[in-house]
Amino acid sequence: MRAARGQAADVVYATGIIEPRRPVEVSSRVTAPVANVLADEGDRVVRGQALATLDSADLYQAIAELSAKRVNAEQSERRALALFKAGFLAVAGRDSAVAAASSARASEAAARARLNQYTIRSGISGVILRRDVEPGDLATSAKTLFQVGDTNNLRVTATVDERDIPLVRRGAEALMSSDAYPGRIVRGRVYDITPGGDPEQRAFRVRIRPEHGSELPVGLTVEVNIVVSEKANALLVPAGAVRHGTVWLVEDGRAWKVPVTTGIRGAEQVEIAKGLSEGACVIRDPGEDLAVGKRVSPRGC
Repeated sequence: MRAARGQAADVVYATGIIEPRRPVEVSSRVTAPVANVLADEGDRVVRGQALATLDSADLYQAIAELSAKRVNAEQSERRALALFKAGFLAVAGRDSAVAAASSARASEAAARARLNQYTIRSGISGVILRRDVEPGDLATSAKTLFQVGDTNNLRVTATVDERDIPLVRRGAEALMSSDAYPGRIVRGRVYDITPGGDPEQRAFRVRIRPEHGSELPVGLTVEVNIVVSEKANALLVPAGAVRHGTVWLVEDGRAWKVPVTTGIRGAEQVEIAKGLSEGACVIRDPGEDLAVGKRVSPRGC
């Protein structure tokens, strides 16, 4: 085929996962058994909606005991105030009774306020992405019960090899595809690069914001091509035509090998920066047995 002018693009290849930009982990502020689970994966919820309830029998028992103590303390307070008014009780005795009643009321109020913690609520409006709780499980502050995310505000987290990360810049265009949607290309832009890499994977995470209106399921794996450089009107040949810095040409029906300087290298085409003229007839995939001066029958020239 002939070397021709076209658009050249150098890309960094990576794999990514569709996820909410700000997923929220929901856990319990108290330790208690789970009584009921009120939401499931895929459910759309609003901020403040109850997702689960915890067994509060022990707390109600404690409230009952505190309520009884409060009633006794208030009765003692009333007697102390009456005795003080009649002159039969010192100031210290009155103050002690008043303080005891005030403390009892505060203790009961605090226990009743904790009842609200026994209902697990969503902190944002969105969709239940993950549910990791069943009735009877023990809820603790260290255990994530639900993950909630806004599916209208998605991102792609791509894993980029550490050798390629110096090429990636914020604002770079990204082209994403998935075998689940053959032929569909989703465009996006790089908006963040994590400052710390993973030494085990030898990779960095790159955040990509898909273009508005890209409806993709959370958790989908995508192939990511991040465009790191582009050049218009580049002289291009098939990638297979370049071998060890040389290209085989066809002139007067014979094969000739010429050295070339390459530029942007893509998966299918390579830019020739020097050593080749536009319109030159190149051999797409030269065989190992090809020799200089050998007579050949070119195709596409």
